[in-house]
Amino acid sequence: MKQKLMAFMVVMTVFSTTLVAQTPLTKIGYTNVDFIIGKLPEAKKMQNELEITKAQLDKAIGETYKEFQEKYEAYQKNGANMTDVIRADKEKELQSLQTRVQEMQNNAQTSLQNKQQQLLEPILTKVNDAIQAVGKENGFLYILNMDGGAGTTPIILFAASEEHNATNLILKKLGVDPDKLEEEAAAPAPAAPAKPATAPKK
Repeated sequence: MKQKLMAFMVVMTVFSTTLVAQTPLTKIGYTNVDFIIGKLPEAKKMQNELEITKAQLDKAIGETYKEFQEKYEAYQKNGANMTDVIRADKEKELQSLQTRVQEMQNNAQTSLQNKQQQLLEPILTKVNDAIQAVGKENGFLYILNMDGGAGTTPIILFAASEEHNATNLILKKLGVDPDKLEEEAAAPAPAAPAKPATAPKK
């Protein structure tokens, strides 16, 4: 019985070794989608548009708040001399302006989020198409995202080498030269202009 069991173990070992040898190694790549998006011209254009929109919204809110502030100061200064009817009317106007400022702030936040989503959607689609193409062309079974998102633990915690880092392949597919990015990152920052020497006081 013992000999039969040993013979069975030998056969299974040989079978398992042969199966592993015939099975192609799984090629799993990884990248960082946020990093890739940040290097695209479309992302920089999106950021500029968002900043312009935010500045416009802030200006409108600021003008309304300034109006509230001026009318509130006038009310504080002259309220004691107003009739009850005029005072009540001014208080109602102030309350209305205060509510309007709060609504404008809330609407501005929602408007910015919607605009960001609208501008980001085609960029995400473009990046996803590039990832799909790189995966198929280079024989990856999976391409994982290293960054799980803000406030989350990264999906990949350790990589023994850069061999399966698909980031540069994806950037090239998107028309971005990774070598140029490295040169820009390594280039020293421009020196700040020297301040003119101050003449000694006499």
